[in-house]
Amino acid sequence: MFTGIIEEVGTVCASTLLPSGQGRRLKLAAAIFDEEMAPGASICTDGVCLTAVRWQPGCIEVEVGPETLSRTTLGMLGPGDRVNLERALRLSDRLGGHLVSGHVDGVGTVLDAGPRAEAWDVYIGASPELLRYVVDKGSIAVDGISLTVNAVQDRGFFVSLVPHTQARTTLRGKGPGGRVNLEVDIIGKYVHKLLSGYWPAGGGEANLKEHGLVRPE
Repeated sequence: MFTGIIEEVGTVCASTLLPSGQGRRLKLAAAIFDEEMAPGASICTDGVCLTAVRWQPGCIEVEVGPETLSRTTLGMLGPGDRVNLERALRLSDRLGGHLVSGHVDGVGTVLDAGPRAEAWDVYIGASPELLRYVVDKGSIAVDGISLTVNAVQDRGFFVSLVPHTQARTTLRGKGPGGRVNLEVDIIGKYVHKLLSGYWPAGGGEANLKEHGLVRPE
């Protein structure tokens, strides 16, 4: 589990095919890897939870399977690319962002970006299947960054980066057409799953009211 508070922007040193030819091994360099990382430990890389398979001072190696490559942007990474990194949350840590699992729900596209005073506003396009979980002033992880949703539209949603986030993550450098990993609020997904049983035949709000889950007007 992670918080969406990026610890460091690291660099991809190498990207090689696994023996099967259907996955990749990435070598990542960052100062946070000066601290020993045991094999099997988790690292959130551009919003994707990966497992460390090898550590040496200053860098780790992780393996990315075909499922992850097909559902995230990691297959686009090559040597020299920069990635947002966060180590797994300790139970004693402050939860500064929101609960992030590192299980990407889909890939979005930057539709527009630009300054607003000191902030940097980003409009991100997403599928209807994801937008159903995105709410105004709710939380979303974009390339692993915990951000507040400023507004939701039919095609996507808006987020805003304060100067600190601009300086310490990679999102400020992505313009229109840039691809980003999206993870919606995990609590919203579970609530939707639990409540969906109350509207199997399209009863929707009426069924919720009948079971006392929505207050009658």
